[in-house]
Amino acid sequence: MTSSDDLRLSPFRIGFPQSDLDDLHQRLDRTRWPDALPGVGWAYGIPRDYLEELVRYWRHDYDWRAAEARLNEWPQFTTEIDGARIHFAHIRSPEPDATPLIITHGWPGSIVEFTDVVGPLTDPRAHGGDPADAFHLVVPSLPGFGLSGPTRDTGWEHHRVAAAFAELMERLGYRQYGAQGGDWGAAVSRELGRAHPERVIGVHLNLLPGSSAAAEPEPEELAELSPAERERTLLSWRRGQEWRRDEQGYADLQSTRPQTLAYALTDSPVGQLAWIAEKFKQWTDARDRPEDAVDRDLLLTNVMLYWLTGTAGSSARIYYERAHADYRVLSSEPSATPTALAVFPRENFVPLRHLAERTDKIVRWTEFDRGGHFAAMEEPDLLITDVQAFFRQLHATAREA
Repeated sequence: MTSSDDLRLSPFRIGFPQSDLDDLHQRLDRTRWPDALPGVGWAYGIPRDYLEELVRYWRHDYDWRAAEARLNEWPQFTTEIDGARIHFAHIRSPEPDATPLIITHGWPGSIVEFTDVVGPLTDPRAHGGDPADAFHLVVPSLPGFGLSGPTRDTGWEHHRVAAAFAELMERLGYRQYGAQGGDWGAAVSRELGRAHPERVIGVHLNLLPGSSAAAEPEPEELAELSPAERERTLLSWRRGQEWRRDEQGYADLQSTRPQTLAYALTDSPVGQLAWIAEKFKQWTDARDRPEDAVDRDLLLTNVMLYWLTGTAGSSARIYYERAHADYRVLSSEPSATPTALAVFPRENFVPLRHLAERTDKIVRWTEFDRGGHFAAMEEPDLLITDVQAFFRQLHATAREA
């Protein structure tokens, strides 16, 4: 284990000055509101009446200092890798034989996503679980995101991030470890397993890039599938069409003009809140508002990490880098690392196992009846149980070998 007094690792505590909070409050008080159509709900974007209510709560009731203190309960560090500052929490389990696990968020998330899973994963004994299921957790902020931002050069697509995280685990002294993630964290975690099968013992995902129907399935393809898989393939295609029609705009903008977007979101806290909060409604199992699926204070804490660090633009650049990367960078060999997929019904895309097995070594496939894109926040107990079961399965297989 690399000690924290190694010059490559610097202990870190979150501590933003009061002047930043005062500036936020002044900006919230001076919000210039646009008009809004009556009776359209969320169809045109986040409704003004809901956002006004959320902003009032943010301004007068939300307690950043309490959230800051809660995050600071995790030991945190920074280090420089490949020219970028990498921030991460490193929570060691009290169980000495715990499995090292790097768990990675995506956009528009942050380490806040894992607030409710860290305790049960690192110390299952204290949460009524089996101590054999314990993990030493490494929880990094993606380069360019929040406390790891902003990045200072181009090229930070997910392959480069995975290489940086492999170096991070090396610096921490973990020779073998697991990886878990959703959204961009899924792309990074999968690439970690693909590129470093000798190090990564297993990859647990709650989204698998490339596993949904990208084009309308041909009759010949459908004919080879079981009736159930045939119907699921058609559903996957229809869901993808709906996504491209109704949800794709944010990604197109971040893939093409992230700098232009950055001026608006970095200057307006309400703009930053709206840009993120809408996704916590649209991409979750929420009925009418994000709070149906995720805790309101956690949602605001997540937004605060973008706002206080001014990383709306640098976090968006990962979309640009993917869209403009050399094709040879984006095309990669299939992954031979054992992989588990936890399928939540309100995830943005419907994964297909027959496609997933073409590119990944799928050894566990679990479908749940609730939950969406932000699984660690929406259904932490389901995610925890599935992660534990997957690595328990891997350890049993290793003992039998």
